[in-house]
Amino acid sequence: MAVIETRGLSKRYRDKWAVDHLDLRVEQGDIYGFIGRNGAGKSTTLKLLCGLARPTQGEALIFGKPVQDPVARRRVGVLIEQPGLYPGLSGRENLRLHAALLGLDSPARQVEEILRTVGLSAAEKKPLRHYSMGMKQRLGVALALLGGPDLLLLDEPINGLDPEGIREMRELLLRLNRERGLTILVSSHILGELSKIATRYGIIQEGRMVEQITAAGLEQNCADYLHLKADQPQRAAALLERELRLKRWEMRPEGELRIYEAVDTKAVGRLLTQAGISIEEMGLHRQDLEAYFLERMGGGGHV
Repeated sequence: MAVIETRGLSKRYRDKWAVDHLDLRVEQGDIYGFIGRNGAGKSTTLKLLCGLARPTQGEALIFGKPVQDPVARRRVGVLIEQPGLYPGLSGRENLRLHAALLGLDSPARQVEEILRTVGLSAAEKKPLRHYSMGMKQRLGVALALLGGPDLLLLDEPINGLDPEGIREMRELLLRLNRERGLTILVSSHILGELSKIATRYGIIQEGRMVEQITAAGLEQNCADYLHLKADQPQRAAALLERELRLKRWEMRPEGELRIYEAVDTKAVGRLLTQAGISIEEMGLHRQDLEAYFLERMGGGGHV
C-alpha cells in the first residue's frame, strides 16, 4: 500500500522549478531515505507533502487522499527545519503547550509516553536552552509524534549532531518503525547513517526524481565487480560471456565492462590478449553508497 504517492508534483518559484514533475512512492512500513544535494528540492517536497506549500502542478496523495484532507493530515507528523520550541520552557512544558494547541485528548498521558519514547524523561524539567543539539532534535521528533501519527516526515533530523546524537536518533527511528509500525520519510546528507536504517531510497536532482531503489537493490548495485576497459568493448564482452559463462555483467557508458561475479583476472587477460584485444584498464572495485549516489546525480560535488 502506498502511504505517499506523488504524480507530476511540481512547485515553481518565479523562473525556477524547485520541484519538477516528481513521481515519488513510499510504501507502508518504509523508512524512505530521501537524498539530494542542497537545493535539490528535498525540503520543498516535504513542505508540499504536509501542506505547508501548494503545488504549481501535479498532485500528492497521503494514504490515498489529497494532502489537504483533514483526516489524512491528522495521520502525519512533521519535523521540517527548526521545530517551534520555547527555550525558557522545559521539554514537558513545550509538549503540553503543543498538545493543547492541537486539542488532543488526554494530553498529559500522551506527553509522558512520548517523553519516554524519545528518551527525554530524565530531562523533562530542564529548560530547553540547556538541551544539547541531539536532545532538541529528539524533542522535535516528540512534537511530531503528538496525536499518534502513522507517517513521519523528517527533514535533516541528524544534521549538526555529534556521533552520540546521531546514534540516539538512529535508534529512535528504528524503534518507532519496528515497534509502532510508523512509516518514515527522512531526508539527510549523511549517507552512511541512512544506509543503516533505510529500506528504500529516492534520489532527487534539480527537483526531478533520478531513481527510486530498495535497500536490497542498492546493495546489489554496490557489489564488488571487475572493472574492464578494452579497445574493442563489445567484442571483449561477447568473448568473456561465451568463454567464462558470465551471467552477471553489464556494459556501461564509454565502453566500461563491469563483471559482478568472481572471475580469474589472469584468465580474462589471457583470453583478451589471445584474441588481439588490448586491455586499457582492469581492476577490482567496490562502489560504496556515496559513490553510487554521486554517480547517479552526475558525479562530483557534495550530496
